[in-house]
Amino acid sequence: MGRLKDKVAVITGAAKGQGAVEARLFAEHGATVVMTDVMVSEGRALAEGLGQEFYEHDVSNAAQWQEVIDKTIEKHGRIDVLVNNAGIFQSARMLETELADYERIIAVNQTGVFLGMQVTGKVMCEAGGGSIVNISSLAGMEGAPGAFAYSTSKWAVRGMTKIAAQELGRFGVRVNSVHPGFIDTDMLQQTPAATAGKMDKVVKRAVPLGRTAGSEEVANVVLFLASDESSYCTSGEFTVDGGLHK
Repeated sequence: MGRLKDKVAVITGAAKGQGAVEARLFAEHGATVVMTDVMVSEGRALAEGLGQEFYEHDVSNAAQWQEVIDKTIEKHGRIDVLVNNAGIFQSARMLETELADYERIIAVNQTGVFLGMQVTGKVMCEAGGGSIVNISSLAGMEGAPGAFAYSTSKWAVRGMTKIAAQELGRFGVRVNSVHPGFIDTDMLQQTPAATAGKMDKVVKRAVPLGRTAGSEEVANVVLFLASDESSYCTSGEFTVDGGLHK
């Protein structure tokens, strides 16, 4: 334990699901965790239970990003880790995707990551180091027919991670992306395979390990990237997919 001792970490989308599991794991390993989400009641309750902090935060809003980072610096004096976890999903093919829906998904999944990296990256560069972990998706490596806007946004996260890693490396800031596959979360239940009742069949056919994963299996990879154990890892793409990506 204590792999994040004395580190200050900001985790977005931390009120439930994968983000909540990451927050719990980080707290268990000694981090001071600043949790953010638009789901206020759930986020505050979890933060109180963990003895951590929570801020209401729309990641697509630049002013709110600045406010969260300013409050964190004012209280703790540093930010060592940023986990851009917040994300939304929509099941819709390209020809069926409404512009408003596309823009909403891009705002959260793509612009939110950009804003987080930009404002937090400045703080980390001035401090001489830090770790940024961007949660992308297997859909950001292979594409996901039937989820056009979501897949597009996750490809962008993959690309932004690569560029940011190159630009921030000389300041000691590492940037990596994590690409979950079939993870047992609420979001998985929104996919076309799940709504059609075919998820078990798809998983057994497509995933070499033959099963979905728990959120903790993703969180363990995020923990590694947040910790000093990954000190020479940057610009990496870490799949957590049971061997689905080839």
